[in-house]
Amino acid sequence: MNLSELKPPAGQQKKSRRIGRGMGSGRGKTSGRGHKGARAVSGYSKMRGFEGGQMPLHRRLPKRGFTNIFKKKFAILNVGRMDKLAGDRFDPETLKASGIVKKLGDGLKILGAGELTRKVHVKAHLFSPEAEKKILAAGGTVEKIEKAAAGK
Repeated sequence: MNLSELKPPAGQQKKSRRIGRGMGSGRGKTSGRGHKGARAVSGYSKMRGFEGGQMPLHRRLPKRGFTNIFKKKFAILNVGRMDKLAGDRFDPETLKASGIVKKLGDGLKILGAGELTRKVHVKAHLFSPEAEKKILAAGGTVEKIEKAAAGK
């Protein structure tokens, strides 16, 4: 047996329907496309998302999205970055004056990424639990500023 002798099983292959071969064939004249309309013409392809003339779903839905007007935007600083900075006292005003923090927004939040190897005194609006733990473990102090005092 070789590849040239392979044939599909009996009854698997159907003869293709010959369209447009005269009125007697049952598929003549319009070749099963009906009379006029978009699908009757050559080169027709349905637009993606077309719903038969009804306004498509992607055009009915609003495109504006959602913006939470109450969202708080904090300036963030990691513990690892503080370890590399000069000085042992960090508060929002000095960090902004030195250019480390550009915009304070709703306040300063200290995050726990990185390692802290020295004693520092940090004054901020929010601390992540990990950051607070690392600062206190290094022998430093943590001071929380009240939210009302946060400047824009």
